Amino acid sequence: MAVIRRWRVAALSIILTLSFVYYLYQKQNVSYLPFSASNYADGKTHWKKLPEQNPISSFIPFPAGAPKPIPAIQTHQPKEDAKQLEERLKRKAAVLESFTHSWEGYKQHAWLRDEVAPLTGKYKDTFGGWAATLVDSLDTLWIMGMKADFELAVKALGEIDFTTTDAKDINVFETTIRYMGGFLAAYDISGARYPLLLTKAIEVGELLMCCFDTPNRMPITRWDWKAYGTGSKQKAGNTLVSELGSLSLEFTRLAQLTGDVKYYDAVQRIGDHFEKGQDGTKLPGMWPISVNAGGPSFNTDTMFTLGGMSDSLYEYLPKQYLILGGRLEQPKKMYEKFIEVAKKHMFFRIFNPKDEALSVSGDIRVTGIDHSELSVQPQGQHLTCFTGGMVGIASRIFDRPNDLALAQELTAGCVFAYDSNPNGIAPEIFTVMPCPKEKEKDCKWKDEIWYDALAAAHPSMSGVEETAEARATRLKKSADEMRLVPGFTYINDKRYILRPEAIESVFIMYRITGDKKWQDAAWRMFQAIEKVSRTEIAAAAINDITVPKENIKEQQSDSMESFWLAETLNLDEFVLNTEAHPLRRPRNG
Repeated sequence: MAVIRRWRVAALSIILTLSFVYYLYQKQNVSYLPFSASNYADGKTHWKKLPEQNPISSFIPFPAGAPKPIPAIQTHQPKEDAKQLEERLKRKAAVLESFTHSWEGYKQHAWLRDEVAPLTGKYKDTFGGWAATLVDSLDTLWIMGMKADFELAVKALGEIDFTTTDAKDINVFETTIRYMGGFLAAYDISGARYPLLLTKAIEVGELLMCCFDTPNRMPITRWDWKAYGTGSKQKAGNTLVSELGSLSLEFTRLAQLTGDVKYYDAVQRIGDHFEKGQDGTKLPGMWPISVNAGGPSFNTDTMFTLGGMSDSLYEYLPKQYLILGGRLEQPKKMYEKFIEVAKKHMFFRIFNPKDEALSVSGDIRVTGIDHSELSVQPQGQHLTCFTGGMVGIASRIFDRPNDLALAQELTAGCVFAYDSNPNGIAPEIFTVMPCPKEKEKDCKWKDEIWYDALAAAHPSMSGVEETAEARATRLKKSADEMRLVPGFTYINDKRYILRPEAIESVFIMYRITGDKKWQDAAWRMFQAIEKVSRTEIAAAAINDITVPKENIKEQQSDSMESFWLAETLNLDEFVLNTEAHPLRRPRNG
């Protein structure tokens, strides 16, 4: 039985991130706690199960009923002629070779460590020391047909010990999306033929359940596990909204596979609180970057974004609906409420030299004594590039056909940020020129408008009067010195750290529309990234993506995050977590 639907068109060539015995346990209200290091030859502190401090009397059950019919996300398979077939296979081979290069570098230099350092060949343990790159790569190895390497990696999982870590704090969000998500996706994608994968997912789940052992059952997102072992009471506190709100997919899938509802209960309690607090924030309908999980309360912070520190909270709303087979209306209602606020205040069209319909998702600061004023910051983030794919998927599954055009505009805005840069890659954060809301459809490019925006962002010295000619000369010189291209007024963060969000949305647009322009855009993006990031060992992040092409290799950083080797695939059979790990949707949903 095929694990994924085989598309003849670009199943792998449009992908940037070159990827994407049951455990014996008793259903008890117990949690892991450290105990004496002297009991272990390695001299480290390890966990064992002890009674919870805040046990639950009854669990929230799974949503009742059969999965609902959900509209298809993907369009019909586009046809290809012999030339297109040949081109696709060449691209596919190039993607496979690139992945294999980085994977072999990891195997040789950093096996069973979190990351390989792509310049020096050293290793880094950035996520608990539990082999993050290996786990993140499992589903990609299977999808790319590297079965021998897949089985080698699965065999090595027995050496990963989730009962101990040298890290002081455990990042619950990162551990969930990388490790639990990685194991569950590999288990699903390989047809449940490797029980050890589910075993390891349960090990991670049992570890992380300790973080929910608080009076209100909200997790401690940066968990000092050794302090908990002293028996002191713990309580959730201030946290990033994405870290609190982006655990639902993985815990729900673990609950589905094990039949243990406690994992679903843990994240559904979070969802219920988000729903209750959605209308009570400084920007009703959306949640701010910082929240207090101890309440929980969502009404203190005034900063709102779909970018860093918030992104996956919103991304997971339609995906949670999918993983539950449409049985639960809550994530749909929450999505439909927030997206209207984002459309009204956060999304904006931008001036660009070709007068294309391009949109960007900005940031909002709520200001004023009564918090009634909105200050929109026209900054695009590489992280917000997931938005196009999210809006596109939701336009299908929630029957919002008019939103598909917006999804394409948001994705095209990110492609513009790539294509406009001399190296063909978008920087981490950049500032663009928003069209006036009341004149968005008549938003026409003029060089003078760009100069005005540059002058506002980079004014002349105080008290110095300029002629129009002198101003134009100064601004052209300033733009050249700052390496700004038309349409951009500032590069806030010049790095490129191998992020997959932009190309994932391009992938989704191609699967939804079948339009080859998205396939070609992804190929340009892949080629640009391969050119600047490849090292003798693997692939490197870039410190400044705006430097001239001849000097770009000097900007390589000795870092390759594990998500570089994550992967994507069929959207009507799987739902991707925020680390691009595919979790199987209910089969009759």
